[in-house]
Amino acid sequence: RAAGYQRTDPPPAGGFAMNLRHASLAAGLLMATPALADTHIDNIEGVSVMRDGTIDRFAGMVVDEDGRISELLDFGDRPTREIDYRIDGEGRTVVPGFVDGHLHLMELGLGTLVLDLSETNSLDEALSRITAYAAAYPDRPWIIGRGWNQERWGLGRFPTAAELDEVVSDRPVWLQRVDGHAGWANTRALEAGGVTASTTDPEGGRIERLPGSRNPSGVLVDAAMPLIDDVVPPPLPEDRDLALHNAQNLLLRHGITAVADMGTSVEDWMTIRRAGDAGRLRVRVMSYADSVDTMLLIGGPAPTQWLYDDRLRLNGVKLYLDGALGSRGALLNADYEDDHGNRGLPLLSGTQLRNLMSRAALDRFQVAVHAIGDAANREALYAIEELSEDYSGDRRWRIEHAQIVDPADLVRFGQHGIIASMQPVHQTSDMMMAEARLGEDRLGGAYAWRSILEAGGHLAFGTDAPVEPVDPLAGLAVAISRTNAEGEPFGGWRPEETISREQALAAYTAGAAYAGFAEGRFGRLAEGERADFVMLSADPLMANADQIRDIEVLETWIAGQRVYDHELE
Repeated sequence: RAAGYQRTDPPPAGGFAMNLRHASLAAGLLMATPALADTHIDNIEGVSVMRDGTIDRFAGMVVDEDGRISELLDFGDRPTREIDYRIDGEGRTVVPGFVDGHLHLMELGLGTLVLDLSETNSLDEALSRITAYAAAYPDRPWIIGRGWNQERWGLGRFPTAAELDEVVSDRPVWLQRVDGHAGWANTRALEAGGVTASTTDPEGGRIERLPGSRNPSGVLVDAAMPLIDDVVPPPLPEDRDLALHNAQNLLLRHGITAVADMGTSVEDWMTIRRAGDAGRLRVRVMSYADSVDTMLLIGGPAPTQWLYDDRLRLNGVKLYLDGALGSRGALLNADYEDDHGNRGLPLLSGTQLRNLMSRAALDRFQVAVHAIGDAANREALYAIEELSEDYSGDRRWRIEHAQIVDPADLVRFGQHGIIASMQPVHQTSDMMMAEARLGEDRLGGAYAWRSILEAGGHLAFGTDAPVEPVDPLAGLAVAISRTNAEGEPFGGWRPEETISREQALAAYTAGAAYAGFAEGRFGRLAEGERADFVMLSADPLMANADQIRDIEVLETWIAGQRVYDHELE
């Protein structure tokens, strides 16, 4: 077995392949509508939303034998064609399937196979969980995990290798921070990676040091992480297959029918292709390669065709311009308020960014640039402006996260068709940290959804899973309120940046599909598009933030077939 990516529970007799086949058969039982038949889904409170937030309500729809919507019906209307099957929607609210505009598909799945620290609230709680995990799996040569967050712990510093050594000292431990931009190692892991006092910080990375010395403290940030990542035995192909299966189940349970996978590796692509070839790929995947080299290896001279009935396409490439706020790697115009002398980590120079963007744009691959800090966002916006002079047409340049933007730069989102691919729950997760990192006076362009829309930019919302939970309804609640699940802060954090329910739903459906060149295929409930939809326990357009968080996903349908039913869980 691979060192750390292993099943938490053993499969039944017959092994992994048998287990996955049984799971696929169970999923097939949910497909209430026979394929290759015209189906009338009746008695529903249907909601379709355009990219601009315009709403169309309907009472029924007809799905053809290809899984596309052929008719939308108002109350009292009857189908104009002969129908093979009728399904009673029992008056449920039906909205388009959620399109997650930014997540990490295989990381989400692999996270189900390793130690999860995302819900820990203190260092002691995390160490206790690590201790228990190591005891439960004494034969694993590495302890692999993810999800720690020193800000949530209230630690005021990064954890150390010495603290990990106290609970696991007999084998390497390597734990990724919740945002994926830092890793926490014990001494054994540092030794395995050859990280010592004499190891220099790689360009775009930082090895945290013990105070007053050059000895590594145990945390590696951004481009320093491969020093240990590269010596961790990778997951086996069957681990990857199971991880994708688990990830799809999580997504369908939350009504997500399509995703933009940010940072697809060759191994990820082949895992998804195996699922597609075997008929196990249910969720639609808009893929963005983890490098230009990977992009060219997969796509060759151009983005791929849509495969598996609109379930997979390589759109382009994701480029990392900076790190994250939590690890102080986000690139800022001025020093961090809580770390003077530090302005973050540039992962690419301006010249490198433009060269990579140009190489992708040359063959019409779409470019998505990770930019969190205000300096990184400015660099990305300026690069787009310059390259737009040479690469005309509908490019749909994407900026991923766009968390902190200088207010003077917000107007640039309205130029050159730029898409701000943002994750609403980041605002409530990070708001106190953002205040500490930047100070009150530099937050004018923080998580500025309304300002970007008013400037003429395009919004695509996502969850950034596994950085945040797979829960678009929670994101909708944040987008309209700027409050967390506890209703804090009262009145919302910088409430002038809230958007309407309709705009938020559009960003999680039609807007996110448009951001991936998928409009006309899925993202709306409209004639000619795939019948991807979700049945909900209540109408999110008629609910406040607290009520939206309580809405349940009752059923998820893709191409007119039911792929999730909460009653069968």
